[in-house]
Amino acid sequence: MKKKVALHNLGCKVNAYELEAMRQMLLTGGYEIVPFDVDADIYIINTCTVTNVADRKSRQMIRKAKKMNSKSVIVAAGCYVQASADELKDDDVVDIIIGNNNKQNLLSILDEYFARNDKLQVVTDINAIAEYEELSVFETAENTRAYIKVQDGCNQFCTYCIIPYMRGRVRSRALADVEREAKRLAKVGYQEVVLTGIHLSSYGLEREEKEGLLKLIKVVHGIDEIKRIRLGSLEPRIINETFVKELAKLKKVCPHFHLSLQSGCDTTLRRMNRRYTTKEYREKCDILRAYYDQPSITTDIIVGFPGETEAEFEITKQFIKTISFYETHIFKYSPREGTKAASMPEQVAESIKGQRSKVLIALGYEQKQAFMKRFLGKELSVLIEEEVVIEGKQYLVGHTPEYLKVALEGDRSLFHKSVTITAKGILAEDYIV
Repeated sequence: MKKKVALHNLGCKVNAYELEAMRQMLLTGGYEIVPFDVDADIYIINTCTVTNVADRKSRQMIRKAKKMNSKSVIVAAGCYVQASADELKDDDVVDIIIGNNNKQNLLSILDEYFARNDKLQVVTDINAIAEYEELSVFETAENTRAYIKVQDGCNQFCTYCIIPYMRGRVRSRALADVEREAKRLAKVGYQEVVLTGIHLSSYGLEREEKEGLLKLIKVVHGIDEIKRIRLGSLEPRIINETFVKELAKLKKVCPHFHLSLQSGCDTTLRRMNRRYTTKEYREKCDILRAYYDQPSITTDIIVGFPGETEAEFEITKQFIKTISFYETHIFKYSPREGTKAASMPEQVAESIKGQRSKVLIALGYEQKQAFMKRFLGKELSVLIEEEVVIEGKQYLVGHTPEYLKVALEGDRSLFHKSVTITAKGILAEDYIV
């Protein structure tokens, strides 16, 4: 009788990709996959440790799984495990502990556990790892868009971030392996791929490849069945005239660029150990706008970073206004033990973080509406992805290359097809119709 396995992911798109790869490994290994909220023989939680809150959520999910079936085998994997292996080793709730760069061995780890029937810990020193972990997928949870992990690790050491310690140094996936996976996904119907990684801009860095990420994009661009290539979060410094000029020639690349900013104030950026200035960041946005007509530029902002004064926050707010982002993702600074920022003086009160967050969320909303209005009256290409009820009415919903959400009336025969519409208005503040 097949053992039933339930899986749950916490954290980023890279984590989600890795859990999907584990799910497909389990299927090929003869296991049955069941929803996480039903009785299972094995529960696998792919954990996150980006903040102290993420740690707490990881612990809560591990305990929730055990409560659902006290006799089940609990597998904790991923970043929280990497950070807290000693703590989990003494935790009776967890049966198997799998650190980063060991998920590829899931099936053999399960075999070993059932042969021994004893607690098993597989966690290696991530900072001593130089090889990319070979994980791959044949399908993804989304039916139209497929994420492909191409890189792991980070060498940046921003003062607020624990990830370089949990994911190790930069390691890039072999180009031929990425190409094989992209072709496989294209053959089963995925028209759009998203290239993602922990620090995507560093692809090929450790191999001292001249073009690195650009070369990879060109290879994926050559796969006929793929109609769109979307890029994950980019380090602003990768954006230069040479890179963007070549990128703009590749018509499948979506004009949607997530350039992580974190702060619009240079003194705050220095405390964060972000290796660019606001002047340089603005120049990167200008280059993108010189080669693309109305590119969608999105970003992340941290409010309430240690030492952020009211004047520094105001500088950030004014800088955001000058850039005119499509979307800004606002995060209140959350201390993470083990990072430099957690022990910095002048920690900002939660109430102030909340106030500043509200201000930037409101500004982000204004900028998003302004950006969407620029497309009204224009013809837009939309890749239909799903059916959604909006204001009580059924719509087909998809995205444009700029990642604008579009809602239109039609039947399910349009699923996973590209259609062209003329934008007439904005529905429910979030959809172009």
